[in-house]
Amino acid sequence: MTERTRVELPPEIVGELEVYVNGVRQREGVDFRHEPGALVFDRSLAKEGRLGPMRWLSMFLGVAGTYRKNETVDVVYDTGGRRTVATGLPHELIED
Repeated sequence: MTERTRVELPPEIVGELEVYVNGVRQREGVDFRHEPGALVFDRSLAKEGRLGPMRWLSMFLGVAGTYRKNETVDVVYDTGGRRTVATGLPHELIED
């Protein structure tokens, strides 16, 4: 079974773009594919899940923090002649 990650792009993102995962530049055709309205990575990107009541309590009491792996996807694109950044785009795991 192959795990891939799909990142939905906002509709205003068209044309050339730069993609970063955790601040590291990604290369189209090597790290991801650009499909209409989305980016597809041929690997899973980690997403921190919801925190349960015990985790919230332990954070509130200062016993523990939240150190789960959470990869963020940022896209830099041009709109109206200005460079704009869409940050923290949501992503979902696709299993084939």
